[in-house]
Amino acid sequence: MRTLLNRRAAGRRLAEEIGRAGGPMVHPIVLALPRGGVPVGHEVARETGAPLDVLVVRKIGMPGNPEVGIGAVVGDAPPLFDDRAMEMFGLTEDELAADIARERAEAHRREVIYRRHRPEPLLAGRTVILVDDGLATGVTARAAVRAVRARVPGRVVLAVPVGARQAVADLGREADLVVCPYQPYPFRAVGQWYDHFDQVSDQEVIDVLDHQWAVHETTAGAGI
Repeated sequence: MRTLLNRRAAGRRLAEEIGRAGGPMVHPIVLALPRGGVPVGHEVARETGAPLDVLVVRKIGMPGNPEVGIGAVVGDAPPLFDDRAMEMFGLTEDELAADIARERAEAHRREVIYRRHRPEPLLAGRTVILVDDGLATGVTARAAVRAVRARVPGRVVLAVPVGARQAVADLGREADLVVCPYQPYPFRAVGQWYDHFDQVSDQEVIDVLDHQWAVHETTAGAGI
């Protein structure tokens, strides 16, 4: 049974949940995880009035089954792995060195084309709302939360429209708050809970960010 129409509708629903459960927000900012999290984050930013930016995180997939995330990498930080999965499948970091290098290179590529020389946002003391389109194993979200923590925010809210119950529970020990309105069981994959779950292109991400940054620059220049 499908739960969500598409990513934009999911973002609007998610914004409602954040409004109910989010608590006090200090100079909030929405950081979406590209690519799928950007349409969701766009709606959350629009509904909450917070600026939108991105945090590029790349999943490290299981050999032979790359859709199953067993690790993730953010920027130049050391990769983060799901220790239980690594032990279960008898994998070592050395065996995944080529995958790590490939995903790190792709993360850098996306940073360049999405940000286009714009500086990264300052997060110190702010409420950071991390948004993705769903939560399966949770390893990508965990890497994202830890990367944000390193930049000393005031509070980290992880917001996803749909997620696996165990992953939501696990991330509750990482983020200050996890907002996830739909936690179906059994879960299997994020896409199964959307009626429309098309691939999001780089150009779609660029278009959303250009629009959001243009709006932000206009309002900032007007002293709003």
